[in-house]
Amino acid sequence: MPAIPTLRQLRYLVALDDHHHFGHAADACAATQSTLSAGLQELEAILGANLVERTKRKVLITPLGQEVVARARSLLRGAEDLVDLVRSASEPLSGEIRLGVIPTIGPYLLPQILPALRAAHPNLRLYLREDLSARLLDLLGTGELDLVLLALPYRADEFESHALFDDPFLLAFPPGYALGEGEHVRSSDIPIEDLLLLEEGHCLRDHALAACHLAAPFGKLRGRQDRLLATSLATLVQMVAGGLGVTLLPRLALDGGVLAGTGLLVRSLGADAPARSIGLTWRSASPRQAEFRLLGEEILKAHAALNSSAGHV
Repeated sequence: MPAIPTLRQLRYLVALDDHHHFGHAADACAATQSTLSAGLQELEAILGANLVERTKRKVLITPLGQEVVARARSLLRGAEDLVDLVRSASEPLSGEIRLGVIPTIGPYLLPQILPALRAAHPNLRLYLREDLSARLLDLLGTGELDLVLLALPYRADEFESHALFDDPFLLAFPPGYALGEGEHVRSSDIPIEDLLLLEEGHCLRDHALAACHLAAPFGKLRGRQDRLLATSLATLVQMVAGGLGVTLLPRLALDGGVLAGTGLLVRSLGADAPARSIGLTWRSASPRQAEFRLLGEEILKAHAALNSSAGHV
């Protein structure tokens, strides 16, 4: 039987591809640089091929090495899944879970749910990564994340999604802004020419427009909107507070205090207010699906308890 690479050798190669630096790759693997270099040389000897080009200025992975890296990532992910499967079967929601979360959810939901989650599952180590949906799903696909907390719907056919709760939109506006009388405003009455939203790439922008059926009219007004784009909800709120227009905000952000100190007012979009759906997404082949569903139940339980105490229905 021919010799086969070890998982440690494959991990060294993947780390070198990630960092393109022997010292940094060694640190990522908790190894010395000489140990990592020796492991890579052993890997090349076993495979009978050069995988790494070593120069004084840079480290390059050869084209064949890139193919080996891609397969090595898959093998390492499978080995990690095997360990996770056994551990989660004996003690669910323990050990490490790498959770990605989008910026329009993380700062507002996580402070609500993490204390209860830590109390219920003290052996759970939850590592968080905040980024936009597209980049988080890329990391999920490569195995660098275990699951992602994001707003649905989001097209990702290779993943499985589990909706948790709806997050309705409300209209935020400065004092003195003319919106007519009444407690509610219809989405069709939102002044589209004054509507400010996050820049392209943020799914909240797309969800707000689609939920309120504003995508088509908003798309026709490219001039002003292209000049008034925010990269975060905090910046968006400050733009509205500065009298530049109005915006649509999810209740999650309002409950999380995004309007604190601004003096802005909010108005509901009615009993059937348009909403985005908050949910979890994971790889369809993950052996930890039952554990992830349990995490979803814990998130939903904590959110529902806070919603009830705040008087939301």
